[in-house]
Amino acid sequence: MSTTVPYRGIITVCVMIATLMQALDATIANVALPYMQGSLSATSDEITWVLTSYITAAAIMTAPVGWLAARFGRKNLFLLCVAGFTAASMLCGIAESLPQMVLFRLLQGIFGAALVPLSQATMLDIYPPEQRGSAMAIWGIGVMIGPILGPTLGGYLTELYNWRWVFYVNLPFGLLAFLGIAAFMPASPQFPTQRFDWLGFGVLAIGLGSLQIMLDRGQDQDWFSSREIITEAVFAGLGLYLFVVHLFTAERPFIQPAVFRDRNLAASLLMMFSIGQILVASSALMAPYLQSLANYPVDTAGLVMAPRGIGTMFAMMVSGRLSSRIDPRKLMFLGVLLLVSATYSMTGWTPDVAIPRQVATIIVQGMGLGFVFTPLQVIAFATLPQALRTEGTAMLSLFRNIGSAIGVSITEALLAHNIQVAHAGLAAQITPFNRTLSSDLFLRNFLDPATAAGAARLDVIVNQQAQIIAYVDDFLFMALTTLPAFVLLFIMRRPRLVTAAAEPGHVALD
Repeated sequence: MSTTVPYRGIITVCVMIATLMQALDATIANVALPYMQGSLSATSDEITWVLTSYITAAAIMTAPVGWLAARFGRKNLFLLCVAGFTAASMLCGIAESLPQMVLFRLLQGIFGAALVPLSQATMLDIYPPEQRGSAMAIWGIGVMIGPILGPTLGGYLTELYNWRWVFYVNLPFGLLAFLGIAAFMPASPQFPTQRFDWLGFGVLAIGLGSLQIMLDRGQDQDWFSSREIITEAVFAGLGLYLFVVHLFTAERPFIQPAVFRDRNLAASLLMMFSIGQILVASSALMAPYLQSLANYPVDTAGLVMAPRGIGTMFAMMVSGRLSSRIDPRKLMFLGVLLLVSATYSMTGWTPDVAIPRQVATIIVQGMGLGFVFTPLQVIAFATLPQALRTEGTAMLSLFRNIGSAIGVSITEALLAHNIQVAHAGLAAQITPFNRTLSSDLFLRNFLDPATAAGAARLDVIVNQQAQIIAYVDDFLFMALTTLPAFVLLFIMRRPRLVTAAAEPGHVALD
């Protein structure tokens, strides 16, 4: 098929447009969240549901993509998903309330889940074996760069128009991808009698969905003092437990247990989960930090965050070439070290930190992601049997999405909680016995808590300082949660032969 496919270049462009749409929408709304928060009457932690609902739906719906493609045909499923994703994007643009936005983002995630694996499979089919490495390199860069460049594009669209154009921008690209796939992509066979393990998929969906809802609503409901949170925790634990039991006892589970018995892949899944938390959570925190605390315009905030993509692209190209010459684990060690050091250095940030320092830190963080991602593709599939590679790639995508969703939820919950704690601690210092407030006549009059104006001014100052402290705690938390990745490197086995590591994705996907 790969040597006779006409219009291969056009098909490549169309499927890559679909891939980039899906990858971009995971983070393109980040810098627009403060603007959406006011329009949708949401709190700072509620508005993050716009991100987590999309990522969680995409994670859950990744599992049945293979069966759906075989049952209805890859081309038919591709067209349905592109059309559904584009329509859901337009619905997000016209949403008037938070429940509407979350519902439409769920639909976006459901339809968008298949776009990345379908585009990957299509490119493998239309290119001959000797060109698949290059094709997968292009595909891999698109998947990784999309979430990183999303905030920059979202910032410019929000500044030039408004936050709704963050979603409207998908319309022309969705139409172009749909028409191109419909006109030029070859039809694929269908297997209408093929059965799917709906029980295994159902309990996994219940477990992941309940866990995400619990993390999203825990802060509002005071965690386990709420019956709702306890119920969601029970369903999450029960669903994930039943999935594991079903996985190792069912005759034909939709994920083969042998995938998890491979030491390299098992360690790589945990590594991908850890990196997934940093991939989205860091940009989700940075956007409101730069806009709300540093008072950057939305387009400037997006521009400051853009260099992370430059660092990632550079590191992916370098590590792709070096992985065939040196132990990939050493490159991953360098990547994790860069990630931890860059994230830890952010604990020293204040709203007055210079832009060059911010950009340098963000570039180092992007390089860390790049030095981990490409060698990880080599390590993950070095010892995995070829028959299990397709399921292995699906699991890597699943763990990346789960890590991203959980990372955003936990960091936002910690941010909201730590703001309250820091605010209470700072407010407790405002007393008539505080010499700082009583020693200066101007301060005593301007910040007099006995007057309404003075109390309001004090509250603004205290709230700002509480937010700074809470962000520092979040950055420290992300740095600490990345540290266990060092241990995973010692679990992985060094590949004996890495013949195609110079072209990212070839070993993992060919």
